[in-house]
Amino acid sequence: MEEKIISAGFGGQGVLLIGKILALAGLSDGKQVSWVPSYGPEMRGGTANCTVIISSSEISSPLAPMPDSIIIMNKPSLEAFEPLLRKGGLLVMNSSLIDVKPKRSDIKAFSVPANDIAEKDAGNVKAANMVMLGAYAALSDSVSMDSVKKALEGEMKGEKQKFLPVNMKALELGAAAAKKK
Repeated sequence: MEEKIISAGFGGQGVLLIGKILALAGLSDGKQVSWVPSYGPEMRGGTANCTVIISSSEISSPLAPMPDSIIIMNKPSLEAFEPLLRKGGLLVMNSSLIDVKPKRSDIKAFSVPANDIAEKDAGNVKAANMVMLGAYAALSDSVSMDSVKKALEGEMKGEKQKFLPVNMKALELGAAAAKKK
């Protein structure tokens, strides 16, 4: 098993954190992982993406020119990464910020109103990335939800500890939204 995932959006949307938690969850599940972040010079407001590879065997390259899955937080990232997704691949997109449908019909696409769910149901719009991660985890077999939660707990230490409850709730809400589809 090998899953190549790209998470993309504006800087400040938490797309690098999505990737980091996926990588840590993969490690927790006993898999080989690769995490390669990429962001523009602005960080907040500029574009950001990361590539994560989760594999049951050694990873030969950290690059994913044709990812198996993409987690997309905004419209410019959809335009940039949808063409790269392999045929039959999984697209999870934030319909709160993306007002178009995917152009391709040869992929599995799921729309999740992540910003709306995070703000109205989880209590903080900044948890939209965790809504998307929860949806992805529910739709994919690459990592277990238990490992995702464990990785999130590991990242939310010290001053970040106060954000753990809202982020855990956002994960659950994202998973529930994906299961409704």
